[in-house]
Amino acid sequence: MTSHPMTRKLIAALMTMVCIFAGAVMAQADRIKDLASVAGVRSNALVGYGLVMGLAGTGDGGSRLTQQSMQSLISRLGLDTDPGDLDTKNVAAVMVTADMPAFIKPGQSLDVTVSTAGRAKSLKGGTLLMTPLMGADGEVYAIAQGNLVVGGLGVEAGDGSSLMVNVPTVGRVPGGATIERMVETPFLESEYLVLNLHRGDFSTASAVVDAIDDMFGKGVAVALDGTSVRVRAPADPAQRVSFMGLLENIEVVPAEAAAQVIVNARTGTVVIGGSVRVTPSAVSHGSLTVRVNEDFNVDQGATVIGGNGEIIVAPGEPVVTPDSQISVSEETNPAFVFDPGVSLSSLVDAINAVGASPADLVAILEALHRAGSLRAELIII
Repeated sequence: MTSHPMTRKLIAALMTMVCIFAGAVMAQADRIKDLASVAGVRSNALVGYGLVMGLAGTGDGGSRLTQQSMQSLISRLGLDTDPGDLDTKNVAAVMVTADMPAFIKPGQSLDVTVSTAGRAKSLKGGTLLMTPLMGADGEVYAIAQGNLVVGGLGVEAGDGSSLMVNVPTVGRVPGGATIERMVETPFLESEYLVLNLHRGDFSTASAVVDAIDDMFGKGVAVALDGTSVRVRAPADPAQRVSFMGLLENIEVVPAEAAAQVIVNARTGTVVIGGSVRVTPSAVSHGSLTVRVNEDFNVDQGATVIGGNGEIIVAPGEPVVTPDSQISVSEETNPAFVFDPGVSLSSLVDAINAVGASPADLVAILEALHRAGSLRAELIII
């Protein structure tokens, strides 16, 4: 049995439309790894205090803190010295910071950032001496040491003038810290894994649960609230890595964001979400400008002296008379009307049609929000 050519064309067209629609839906989908993070799997901040040696006269000078630090370091090497005998112009006291990723093991390395803690003008050419890096619990998790890479430049002349390019008082030591202790995580021990959404939303949390259940079976995932989703993990710890590899690549279509209008009062930046709607309303926006010009009229005074039938005019003190001019101008803009359910594009087009500046746009949005016509949350930062 053969089908009609028109029928085959219709079926082909329908299949094409289905593919296009499916592609559009998938284009809007995000992976779970982009929407959420695993509770307990995070980086840890490390900090330490150390010394940078070998500076070309750009160190802390006579800083007592640096002198005491050098004395303490030298004493640990078996030498006895007085802090007053130490010249610290080539030494700088620094704070060393690093971020320790999750699952990093002893023996692996980290990049560290070194910042001056005293009066040093530049760290260029310096070497960071052995510095313990501690976590929030006070335990040492890494040891940092190495040559600094400084991208800034600072030059100072004898007359006090100076030139600075970027920031010469901050440098980095690539791979300069060695991990000495591992941070324990509940990833291999807990019965459940908890996914925390980057942006809390009940609809998105529900969509994540449905997507996980479609992949692994009903009841594997449970939404705890609008931010967290609990997932039952495999009992065998050896299977958890492959399980997470599958889990984090599941695609989910997140819910449409809440209607918001974000206004930056300092820069005048206005961001209007795609879900923003406006109820029927009429807006008329104009500006009133008052200008006051202060001027002065100066007349040369004269003194008349008469004697022996002669009149002599001598110059006198100038006479100053204020002359102020006040003008008022008001720019008239036509009113524009918003119909029911006006979308974002119509809102922007209507405001642009009257030539509104960013400041005018903020004023119009605030007035619409106060009147209850703006169906969105107005956030001013």
